[in-house]
Amino acid sequence: QVQLVDSGGGLVQAGGSLRLSCAASGRTFSTSTMGWFRQAPGKEREFVAAIRWSGGSTYYADSVKGRFTISRDNAKNTVYLQMNSLKPEDTAVYYCAAKRYGVGYWDRYEYDYWGQGTQVTVSS
Repeated sequence: QVQLVDSGGGLVQAGGSLRLSCAASGRTFSTSTMGWFRQAPGKEREFVAAIRWSGGSTYYADSVKGRFTISRDNAKNTVYLQMNSLKPEDTAVYYCAAKRYGVGYWDRYEYDYWGQGTQVTVSS
């Protein structure tokens, strides 16, 4: 089992920045990819960004490319999401997730473990 604890959300004005953290514990060696997803009220949970533990390859949704940066600290088993130039449409609950196998990264159904979520609210 893998446990994920995400944190760092809050209220910020448009144009501001936040950094989310996801601390992983347990059998983290069994996971290959970490992802961030978000869910706004009344909408489906959507892919935001992902990173491979090994090699560090990163992937982004078009809507956040150039504004968000995903990174990892293997020694701390922690993944970060630096969010800059935030927009009101970025408002959502953000979830970190981990998957064990496969090369995919955008499909939430392929992820095995989830954090509890952290609220990000961007005011205009």
